Amino acid sequence: MKYLILLSFPILFLSACNTSDITAKKNIALVEKYITAVENMNYDIMDSLLADNYTGYGPSYGDSIDKQQALVNWKFNVENLYESINYNKSRNVAVVIPDGPNKGEWISNWGELHIVYKNNIGEVTLWANTTYLIKNGKIVKSYTFYNEADALRQLGYIFVKPEEFN
Repeated sequence: MKYLILLSFPILFLSACNTSDITAKKNIALVEKYITAVENMNYDIMDSLLADNYTGYGPSYGDSIDKQQALVNWKFNVENLYESINYNKSRNVAVVIPDGPNKGEWISNWGELHIVYKNNIGEVTLWANTTYLIKNGKIVKSYTFYNEADALRQLGYIFVKPEEFN
């Protein structure tokens, strides 16, 4: 009887962990690894985590980029633009969309980013949200949202209507 009770514990434990919870944890770990690669400016790891058919959207409406373009942009930015990128207050949540055009396993990341630019350009702190679609252990799609105008304002840009120049 004692052995029967001991054997039942693993069975109860395994049945308590449902597949969707395990998948959600794996997907969150994948996104966290990607975010760490961004912070470390390691585009080789980014490359390994993005699917070959990856498409990224945002931050502006109509913006899109494929995997190769994304990697070229990151390489340029790491070498010429960013001194550092830090995700502060970063949080992730897993969501499954069961049907429709956005069907799949998504991870949404909310974060406060602090970016320091090279050559004394300045630094910004902004709120960003990125949602990642995960398939077969890779990021296949992402949507990124942040306030570009706020970032530019923090760098000292002033917005003026064009008619004010005439």
